[in-house]
Amino acid sequence: MNYSKPQLKQGYANQILSIDLGTGAVTVPGLDPSVRDYFIGGRGLGLYLLHKRITPGTTAYDPQNPLILAPGPLGGIPQFPGTSKCMAISLSPLTGIPGVSNFGGHFGAYLKYAGFDALEITGVSDKDVMILIDGFSRQVSIVPAPAIDNVFDLEQDIVERFSEKGHEKGHIVFITTGIGAANTTYGCINSHYFDPTKPVNGTKGLFRTKQAGRTGLGTVMMHKRVRAVVVLASYPHGDNPYGAHDWEKVRRSGARLHKVVKEVDPQSLRMSRKGSAGLIAFMNKEDYQSLPVRNYQLGSDPHAGNICGKFYEEHLFDHRGNDGCFPGCNLQCTKGGWVTLTSGHKKGRKVWVDGPEYETAAGFGSNLGMWNPEFIMEANWYCDEYGIDTITAAVIMAFLMECSQRGYLTAEDMGGLELRWGNEEAALEFIHRIVRRETEVARVAGKGMLELIDWVCETYMKRTGRQSPKKELERFAMQSKGLPFSLYRTHRSLSMQGSYAAVSDIGAHHAAAWLIKVDLLGAFPTFQDKARALITYPRVRLGNDNLGLCKLPWVDVFNPDSEKMQNTDIYINPASQEIYADFYNGMLGTDMTWQEIFARTDRDINLQRVMNVMAFGKDTGRYDWIPDRAIGPIDDSLYEAEQEYNDKETAKILGKTPDEIRTMATAAKREALMKHRKDQLKKLIGEYYRERGWTVSGIPTVETLESLGLWAFLSEEAKAVISGITAAS
Repeated sequence: MNYSKPQLKQGYANQILSIDLGTGAVTVPGLDPSVRDYFIGGRGLGLYLLHKRITPGTTAYDPQNPLILAPGPLGGIPQFPGTSKCMAISLSPLTGIPGVSNFGGHFGAYLKYAGFDALEITGVSDKDVMILIDGFSRQVSIVPAPAIDNVFDLEQDIVERFSEKGHEKGHIVFITTGIGAANTTYGCINSHYFDPTKPVNGTKGLFRTKQAGRTGLGTVMMHKRVRAVVVLASYPHGDNPYGAHDWEKVRRSGARLHKVVKEVDPQSLRMSRKGSAGLIAFMNKEDYQSLPVRNYQLGSDPHAGNICGKFYEEHLFDHRGNDGCFPGCNLQCTKGGWVTLTSGHKKGRKVWVDGPEYETAAGFGSNLGMWNPEFIMEANWYCDEYGIDTITAAVIMAFLMECSQRGYLTAEDMGGLELRWGNEEAALEFIHRIVRRETEVARVAGKGMLELIDWVCETYMKRTGRQSPKKELERFAMQSKGLPFSLYRTHRSLSMQGSYAAVSDIGAHHAAAWLIKVDLLGAFPTFQDKARALITYPRVRLGNDNLGLCKLPWVDVFNPDSEKMQNTDIYINPASQEIYADFYNGMLGTDMTWQEIFARTDRDINLQRVMNVMAFGKDTGRYDWIPDRAIGPIDDSLYEAEQEYNDKETAKILGKTPDEIRTMATAAKREALMKHRKDQLKKLIGEYYRERGWTVSGIPTVETLESLGLWAFLSEEAKAVISGITAAS
């Protein structure tokens, strides 16, 4: 199909590409200005498009469930750091509720350059296909995909195919997924882009990848039988190529943030050398105990130095070239290096690994009791090769290892594998088995944590004749709403517990409210501060997802001017937020403070909650909880592992002296500690609901939705569900 490619205006192409794979229809509807201005773009626009397509009975595998890919109006502008983000949105096959995942690279920018603010894919193809969006010829086509199951083989085929047609590698951008996405519910989407600066075998240039890993959206893509989406495009040119209202203001704001990144990062987190893996050393600190060790049982380990950012920086990361995942970002935190594979179908081959990011390093490292960084990189590479989420795979494996540790599973139950802490060979083999569905436990593990809990119970009861251990397993099965935890142990951060439990509507992920670091640093000294942070920080974090921006130049590069500011939360980095506001106002022609800009995020936060209510009904609030393991020690030995800290807190709770606490039985102290922490979390969630204008069961009221202007955008089914539940409560 031929289409018209408009000039960008204030960061928008003002049109959407909609593809129905069932009928083959390709249409290009205009972007309604009222929708554009209300939902902004990215995550917000994607959630609205999803809401239009689904009903309370729609499942992730229904043809009408769309897969939506959407950048935001500030995405793809290299004059400002960190404009690389695109959002993937769909109903999640892992959780059954809306799934959202952001990813870097060039895809979102090039989709916009080709002429579209979003790509919406519905229907299910009857054969494997590849979607081609050619921004040069202004054509969209659906073509047969090669029968290639592994991601990096498919990458090579796509690059060769379009290079042979005369396209420069820098003009070829694409997303893929692999066989693992077909055989699990937690498939990831790989975003491929060409890095012309990285030296390789005496030349320069290789294709690199970023991932939309969370909530199984690669599985949706594979179910629709879309093996790849390829965009051919190039950067806009001219005096004001992105149609900014005030291009000079945009350029000045970018220069200001570039200066902050250049001056601050080398003296602080050193993301340009360590990547996000540098966070391991912080979380592992004795005072914080927030690095998950052996399925979140412990919070630090003396071996953590073997897998920290400093070790990767000095021994494994290749620092040559430019490690920004999009031009113009001088943070350059997209680290990677070479490793020789020891397992699998490409055993013995030396491969380039993009990563590991903190989540993967902690997931396959400390949380599995593995302290070999090359093992972590191999596990990282194979997850990308198969198209599965590293976080979900690692946390599921940690759960199985603890089941073995506690006697709920045997090696025979595990298909003959000794899947235990520190066994690298077995862990790699289990990854291969999951994607091949080779054994019963591997097949069930591919379905997700909730199904796995039930399977372990059934297996244990059948083998022992004992009662179901489900309640005990649920205490350390690290998931919320079916989504396995991202890699933060939250015993010492009530704010982060609230984030995982109630703020993150996709399940236990940190994208909405990554509060743990600033909470540990003392940003929220009172209960009211913690409750307020559950509102203010998600506005910014998810607001960046709407705009097409990476959070790291804001959240991980602390602007020294913020520390000088009065009567404000300096930890939210307000001096840099003002730079972002200048960028926004310069592009869109508005005159808003950063607080006003990000307060608009309340609209899509409420929309996502409405869609959760459509799935969960009046029980929505019941799903806003986390396992006991995320709250505190679930047995006496874990209490005693951090006895000094736990005793000190318990003494305050009970109003006892240190000597009196020492005479108490561990079980009694632990029970008092856990009761207090659970009470505090319940209170925090209730305060969060109140601040949001929701009912005590976490349901947005009609009045709240009307006050936000959201009610007019809701489907009649959604209005009926919300009205019925709130009227009865």
